[in-house]
Amino acid sequence: MKLTPEQMAAAQKANLETLSGLTNQALQSIEKLVELNMHIAKQSLGESMSSAKKALEVKDIQQLLAHQAEAVQPMAEKIMAYSRHLYELAHETQVSFTNSAEKEFQEGQKKMNALVEDWTKNAPSGSDAAVHVMKQAITSAAIVFETSQNAVMHAVEVAQTNLSNATSAVEKNVQSSSKTASKKSSRK
Repeated sequence: MKLTPEQMAAAQKANLETLSGLTNQALQSIEKLVELNMHIAKQSLGESMSSAKKALEVKDIQQLLAHQAEAVQPMAEKIMAYSRHLYELAHETQVSFTNSAEKEFQEGQKKMNALVEDWTKNAPSGSDAAVHVMKQAITSAAIVFETSQNAVMHAVEVAQTNLSNATSAVEKNVQSSSKTASKKSSRK
């Protein structure tokens, strides 16, 4: 079972195309991350200046507490939104890479099956056991790949649930803290 130069060249070309596709996907994800960070930086700078100006206008402790309560909730909400954007970006990238891996695995499996079929046609008599072992190995590899993919998907679902729960808990705490701070500042 020898590979011809044409088969080797085709395999190398396919590998290069796969590498190029994965590199482009990674660069697109990095570009989105940079855009997100630049947007957050610009927005934060403007809000920081506005908050600093308001802080300089504070005349007593009640105004200071009110100003702090006013600033805490939006900041926490923005942090949670940023975390969600980061998670979505990471999830999108992971899905893209997983789809590429699945496609490559399926194509590789088809090629391997074709090679085995080709080999079995030209195999000497009495090699049925070896052919059976090769087919079993290919089937086992497919099962292992599918099982690992399912495990990864389950882990992603658990991470999504945990992130959602943590986000809800933090948002509730921030809202509760803001209400408490507002009540304290209004009592004084």
